[in-house]
Amino acid sequence: MTQRLFFVCFLFLQIIHYQSFADDFVIVRQVKIVGNIRTKEKIIFRDMAIKAGDSLQKAKLTDVLEADRKKIFNTNLFVTVKVSSEEIDNQQIDVIVEVKERLYLVVLPVFYLADRNFNEWWYERGHDLKRTIYGIYGRHSNLTGNNDQLKIRAEIGFIPNFEIAYSTPYLDKTLQTTFSIGAFYGINKTMVYRTWQDKFQFAESEDRQRERLNLYSVISRRTGFFQNQFLQISYNRTQIADTIARLNPNYFLKGNTQQKYLAISYSYIYDRRDNRQYALKGYRLSFDAIKYGLSARSDINQLNLSGTISQYFPLGRNFYGNYSLRGKVSFPEKQPFLQTQGLGYRNDLVRGYELYVIDGQSYGLVKTNFKYQMFDKIFDLSRYLKVKQFNTLPLAAYINTFFDVGYVKNNFPELNNTKFANKWLVGGGIGLDVVTWYNVVGRLNYSLNAVGEKRLFFNLSREF
Repeated sequence: MTQRLFFVCFLFLQIIHYQSFADDFVIVRQVKIVGNIRTKEKIIFRDMAIKAGDSLQKAKLTDVLEADRKKIFNTNLFVTVKVSSEEIDNQQIDVIVEVKERLYLVVLPVFYLADRNFNEWWYERGHDLKRTIYGIYGRHSNLTGNNDQLKIRAEIGFIPNFEIAYSTPYLDKTLQTTFSIGAFYGINKTMVYRTWQDKFQFAESEDRQRERLNLYSVISRRTGFFQNQFLQISYNRTQIADTIARLNPNYFLKGNTQQKYLAISYSYIYDRRDNRQYALKGYRLSFDAIKYGLSARSDINQLNLSGTISQYFPLGRNFYGNYSLRGKVSFPEKQPFLQTQGLGYRNDLVRGYELYVIDGQSYGLVKTNFKYQMFDKIFDLSRYLKVKQFNTLPLAAYINTFFDVGYVKNNFPELNNTKFANKWLVGGGIGLDVVTWYNVVGRLNYSLNAVGEKRLFFNLSREF
């Protein structure tokens, strides 16, 4: 009698537990991929936490689907991504992933400025159209459907450049490791030979003044959804004319006209941003180390270490904030001009100092933003454009204010008569950001720096 009573109670508790489970959870019967013509399903599945057979809380289902949608979109393989659920019965659902693929094969004419940015070309170089680079660029960003890339670039004009690179599909069954190889060759007739008072100084000639060759291979490994590591080994050879060595004996140090070396670099990235195109929430950590010269036969022996911390956070009512901390140190103190880089290169700058290049062996940089989202919409242009990769127009606009602080440590300021190294740099202003197709971000900023200079700056970039 006691055993029967125990069995009935146990059965009753099981029924209650199952009913509670059915009320709170659903089981994923299958995950369907729709719209992928070239991309292999395994590449999409790799970026999804949801798998067939998973039990998901009904209360958190919307958040889980949205998290996977963002991860798939951040592969940069698709124009749009939609992840939804379809109820089969009270206990089961199907997860539907609808994607619209990008235009993977792009062969385009190339035309861009040889200077660091539009602002330097416009304000400092008299917007001279001779200072442009043109040619042809071909890229397939999903060659076999496995997110592998082939890139070919042939450019002439102010600085002729030639490059070919290929990134393999994943090498392992877990889809974590890739291998890339590439070669770059470039020549200069007019070139930067030094900085003076934090501005580039150019040597102009009709003869070849610099020749560069770079051969490289990269092993990259992605662990989970957010962690990436890169190990690169490269061979580099740069030859300059005697004229450049005389104008700046420190270009390679000791008046040398050639620099050859092997280099090894390591990069680590942990990226938890909601959108790598234009983040509004999350954070990103990165660390980089590069060693120039791996043997006594190398013409340089230098170590660079750098790191970045960025955080993005919503403030409510379409307001957002973000900050970034970045620092770099390098050794030894005396370095070739070619490898001495402080603030002013790429996006490492204090806004308000866009026209300056502040060289140094070490630096620190703090950048802050406070922004308001004016709108964020996706426009259907299928009535006007029949090419599916372009008939969906994502468009967002943000008004923002910014404030930056930086410091560059230059151990030999007399070599370039610097005005801004070894001093605190402060800049701020207001701006407008526009985000659209294929990770393109346009920025229009009105900036003011610590020495009272104020100016309108424009920047157009493609972010990843």
